[in-house]
Amino acid sequence: MSEGAYQRLWEASHVTLEEVLEREPSLLEPVPSRERQSFQYRLSVLYLYYLGLLRRFDMAYDQMVQPQKRRLLRRLLDGVAGRVLELKDELVRVDLCEIHCLDRVLQDLKLTPADLEVPIPRYFQLEQTSAMKARQQMLAEILARLEPLISQENFRGMSRTEALILVQSAERARQGRLRAIFMREIRKEEERDRKNREDGRQKFSQDQGAIVIQKVWKGYLQRKRFEQDRRAEMEFIGMLPSPNQTAHLNILTQAFLGEESRRILQVEKEEEFQNAIGKTHDSLTEIEGPDMKEKMKDQIRQWFIECHALTGRFPDYPDEASGGSYLIFADKTPEQVRQELETQVQENKKKEQEKNREKERETKEKKKKKTKDEKARKEPEVTFKVLPSKVIPVINAGHEEFTSVWKCRSDSKHPSQNFDSETLREEKRKEVELEIRAQVDELMRQELKNLRLAVDKEEGRPLKFPKKKAGKKSGKKRKEKDLTPDRTVDSLFEELVVIGLIKKCMLVTLSDYIGDCLYLGSTLTLANKMPMPSLFDIRQNMALYGVLRLGSHDIHSMAPHVRSVLLVGPSGMGKKMLVHAVCTETGANLFDLSPDNVMGKYPGKNGAQLLVHIVFKVARVLQPSVIWIGNTEKTFYKKVPKEERPMDPKRIKKDLMKAARLLSPGDRVMLIGTTDCPQLAEMKGLCRFYERILFIPRPDYASRYVLWKRMIEKRGPQAAQSLDISALARVSDGYTTGHILQVIQSVLTERRLLQLSKRPLVASEFVGHLARLDPIYREEEESLKDWYFKTPLGRKNIKFSKDQQEAEETRLAKEKKKKK
Repeated sequence: MSEGAYQRLWEASHVTLEEVLEREPSLLEPVPSRERQSFQYRLSVLYLYYLGLLRRFDMAYDQMVQPQKRRLLRRLLDGVAGRVLELKDELVRVDLCEIHCLDRVLQDLKLTPADLEVPIPRYFQLEQTSAMKARQQMLAEILARLEPLISQENFRGMSRTEALILVQSAERARQGRLRAIFMREIRKEEERDRKNREDGRQKFSQDQGAIVIQKVWKGYLQRKRFEQDRRAEMEFIGMLPSPNQTAHLNILTQAFLGEESRRILQVEKEEEFQNAIGKTHDSLTEIEGPDMKEKMKDQIRQWFIECHALTGRFPDYPDEASGGSYLIFADKTPEQVRQELETQVQENKKKEQEKNREKERETKEKKKKKTKDEKARKEPEVTFKVLPSKVIPVINAGHEEFTSVWKCRSDSKHPSQNFDSETLREEKRKEVELEIRAQVDELMRQELKNLRLAVDKEEGRPLKFPKKKAGKKSGKKRKEKDLTPDRTVDSLFEELVVIGLIKKCMLVTLSDYIGDCLYLGSTLTLANKMPMPSLFDIRQNMALYGVLRLGSHDIHSMAPHVRSVLLVGPSGMGKKMLVHAVCTETGANLFDLSPDNVMGKYPGKNGAQLLVHIVFKVARVLQPSVIWIGNTEKTFYKKVPKEERPMDPKRIKKDLMKAARLLSPGDRVMLIGTTDCPQLAEMKGLCRFYERILFIPRPDYASRYVLWKRMIEKRGPQAAQSLDISALARVSDGYTTGHILQVIQSVLTERRLLQLSKRPLVASEFVGHLARLDPIYREEEESLKDWYFKTPLGRKNIKFSKDQQEAEETRLAKEKKKKK
């Protein structure tokens, strides 16, 4: 695609953005609880629109070359991502659930399930800072130094006798296998000869033999021709991959090379733009700076004279915190300044009168509150409305800048996609003006002081700062005491790597967590059946709660703050893989605070406090960071089992909860817990520590079908062509993702892949291996579901469904009475 194509994509995106921004104010109006479904529908529509905008802005930002356009696109991209996260929180608040059935909305908007996929901005990985890359290299070097020591510890010597016995047993097994194959061939040949002797050979004439051969050969040709025609038809309609992979790969490589060349060009244009910024700033300060300074001085002196002529005294000069002399020149005349001074005196008098009135009001309001509370208890009214957004002003500002600066500007002026010098000079002129104004303010404050001494013969009046009201505590949190003030972060980082608290994450992405979405969610909800989350929903939630928040500092500061996520599900559902995928997508450090990994490290009375302090200190400084707590139920045990008491799994619980509370919105640190036995943990402590709880059930039919298909195609692209994947998806009901992967790896060995051309793959080959594994039994899954519905969000969902059912029953009862 050319630069013009991306420009048109950007313009089309702003048309959609303008429509979406017009819909935003209607969501701020409160809606009664009976209109809950329509409110949820409007929220879902906006959510899908913003997802599409996020996808398009990401594509444009990744490939556009012009540096000034890319800066605006980056602000819009971060703003839209922040709005997606805000709308996700609103959907959770309305649906009382972490999954949302949007199939009806997709159908109405004529979208596909692929449009539900949360796009992860590509700059998360492409624009990783040099510090992050250096840290990853440092981690690799430390682990490389530790590998020889670990291998020496794990290596166990073998005596000469043991080695000889091992070689002999292997050789005897090889000879036995060969002898068995040889004897099987002999038995088959003997059986064939015996049958021929019993039946007798059928004799054919020459013509009869020719007819039989022709019949077999023509049948073979016809079947082959039919298979070729059917395959060509399936390839044409896109149901089978094309055998000509080279042409397809050539197209993909050309597109990839084109994208890479544009990214290289982006770096070159960015360097040119950075050089131009410094030169433009210097030239403006040298050429226009003296004139700006003199003009400001003359304006401020004129203001001094006019105020003295009107009021009889010189005015107070605004301080730096309130904006300095910038407040003076907000298009105000001297008469307006005098009116402001008079109103200030009147306001002070009014404030004293209002204080007396407030005391009387407070007593009346207390009485009114009591009566209102009593009424609210009797008749509770629930209303829904969207909370005020931090992101909408950012998006509005970006949209206005696009319409005023870039919408009507043609690319013919800068065909090589260089920066626009006029726009740059306008931006830098404002910055230079602010710098010069700060210098002028210092000079004019001193001049005002001298004027007061010379004309009014008075000293400078001290500025009165407003007193803080007693009884109101500041919202600032207490700072955590630094237990390692004499240690550098690099030394602490190396220490954590050596003892195994920082680990290298596996290189997996969220797209590797395979699963399909729930297509009948709305149908199930209408039938009063609670839909279970699919693997697709889990992947999207991890992209929203983990990747988008950790990937960018701007998105993290704008989005609703989420410190911790808990993944609950049976063993083998990919919980650990999701943790590693979040680290891979964002370039985050992985800290392992699992009870098994923490055991024996930093012993002593204050060892747990020191351990947690060091981990969180390094995680904050070297953000983004992910702190993983595997088997987190052990940290929050109700009662520690006898066999685990020496391990003391709960020793870091108290310090961990304190440290998590101290995480502020500026800290890109995410705590992710995983568990398959949450029933063993204390419910109150676990739900208080983890702000979001995601339940991962066993995969449904759609997810199993996609799992079998994708995993088999990864092992061998031609393996799944003649395979009945639908039968495998039905047979594997109750098995986890890990079970399916284990069966595929055991069946599709290298030897079996080489035999595919002669012996195609059959579904029955997988059934035997599946039968040897233990599935997830219904009792185990039901116990996990019962636990999930005891969480705060689960209880709200159950209560809402019961109330809805009762309301439906009362409505039906009233209709029956009317008919009678």
